[in-house]
Amino acid sequence: MADAKIHSLLTQLEQVLIGKPEQIKLALACILAKGHLLIEDLPGMGKTSLSHGLASGLGMSYQRIQFTSDMLPADLLGVSIFDKNTQGFTFHKGPLFNQMLLADEINRASPKTQSALLEAMAETQITQDGQTYSLPQPFFVIATQNPVDQSGTFPLPESQLDRFMMRISIGYPHEDAELEMLKTHQQGAERVEIQQCISPQELLELQRQVGEVTASDAVLKYLIALVDFSRQQAEANGLSPRASIALLQAAKAWAFINDRQYLVPEDIQAVFTSVAEHRIRSASALQGRALSDTILTQVNPIR
Repeated sequence: MADAKIHSLLTQLEQVLIGKPEQIKLALACILAKGHLLIEDLPGMGKTSLSHGLASGLGMSYQRIQFTSDMLPADLLGVSIFDKNTQGFTFHKGPLFNQMLLADEINRASPKTQSALLEAMAETQITQDGQTYSLPQPFFVIATQNPVDQSGTFPLPESQLDRFMMRISIGYPHEDAELEMLKTHQQGAERVEIQQCISPQELLELQRQVGEVTASDAVLKYLIALVDFSRQQAEANGLSPRASIALLQAAKAWAFINDRQYLVPEDIQAVFTSVAEHRIRSASALQGRALSDTILTQVNPIR
């Protein structure tokens, strides 16, 4: 069953990102499912607060790096510098060698730099000057992306979007949540400090337990029916086999957070839009959401 520490972490994070329990839960499910997260939203919505809170609560080493158009892959991966004492090159690791990396505004970087990050995410290691360096475990990337209609952006290709298990949008706060936030700010209250609930080693064990969540044939057939229906849509890309696996992993994590060791159709429904939307959209994010909602509506759960 899900550890009580998970619920303690969720409660703390809800004090940082007020009024957004679903987005917080999806982000945590993404980590538990060993995925990576893409957040597409306007500046100032709480993306940094969410990522920093997750890192603090999970005791993970953390770094935020601002992506810019002149950023080079070496700025992310690291660089070899000649050491005159040893008469050899010493590799100095870059920001990527943290357990959690916030890649802020990834679509402002050049395609070459984007590709360097996404290859590292897929391989969990990098090769520099013929030497292979493993990335720390657990390893989790939260990348943020501005809406594609903003100037100075290099949209991620569909093949690279597929590397992210989930894509979420935090969105504007509800009126009550924003009122609470403003009152807290007006009173001069200090920023909420997230207390560590789970260690990186415990997180690895939780990820292993998520993998042991079971799914009946009936639930798996429901998942396949959703994926198959997406492939019948002429106006958009269908979901790939990699997307099917991501959907299963994310649904298992959602079930685990909800204290279950087995899947029900509602678990798949809860994560479907976040897993599928960025993979099936063609012209716009709105179209992707409309298609994912249509798929959920048209395909009935198998009981």
